Amino acid sequence: VTHRGAVSADAKTGDGAGVTTQLPQAFFAKVLDQFHASAVAPGELAVGMIFLPREAARAEQAQRIIEEEIQRAKIALIGWRDVPTRPEVLGEQAALSLPRIRQVLMSRPSTVSKEAYERLLYMVRRRIERHLELAGLADCYIPSFSSRILVYKGLLVAPQLEQFYQDLCDPDYASALAVFHQRYSTNTFPNWFLAQPFRYLSHNGEINTLQGNRNWMRAREAELSSSLW
Repeated sequence: VTHRGAVSADAKTGDGAGVTTQLPQAFFAKVLDQFHASAVAPGELAVGMIFLPREAARAEQAQRIIEEEIQRAKIALIGWRDVPTRPEVLGEQAALSLPRIRQVLMSRPSTVSKEAYERLLYMVRRRIERHLELAGLADCYIPSFSSRILVYKGLLVAPQLEQFYQDLCDPDYASALAVFHQRYSTNTFPNWFLAQPFRYLSHNGEINTLQGNRNWMRAREAELSSSLW
C-alpha cells in the first residue's frame, strides 16, 4: 500500500514501515560467536528488540529494569547487542526522534518447555512494561520479545527499511515467513513506537475504539483466569 504511505515535508520521514520475521538462527549463531558465547539451539534463544530512551542515563535505567525482570524469571541473560543502523538515510524528523536501538539476547532455562518459554517471555515483557511505566520511562518501547519472531521497524518509508537496518541485508538472515507493512496516515501522530507491524499483527485500517476496548477488558479482569498464567 505504498500509495497510502504518508510522507512528511522533508520527503524522507514516513508514517512508519517494518517487517516481522522468524528468528534467523544462522544469523544469530554468528552473533553468539561474536559474543564468544556458547551455541544456543533453535527454540532456546530469545531476542528482545528494544527502543531505549535517547538520554544515556534513562537508557541505562531502562536496561536495568529489563535485566532485573529477565533474571527474576530465571532466564539466562546472554548480553546486549547494538543493532547496526545507518541514521544518515533517515529523514530529519525521524532522525530527531531516533531511539537507541538494542537487542537483548536470552536463552531458555532447562526447566522450562518451549511452549512455556514463549508464555514466560510474554509475562516478562508485560512486567518490564509495567515497571517502565511506574519509573516514568514511557520513552522505552519493546517491538518484540520472543523466541519465535523478531520485528524491525521504524519511522521509515519502505525503501529505507533495508538501508537503515543492516541486519536485513545479511545473507544469513533467513526466514520462512515475512510480514511487511508500511503504515499509512490515520488519526494518530506518527512515531517510532506506532510504526507497523506490531508484535503479532499488522492492521490496515483505523482503530478508533482503543480506550473503549481497554475499559471493557478492565471490567472483565476479575473473570479472567487460567492455570497457564
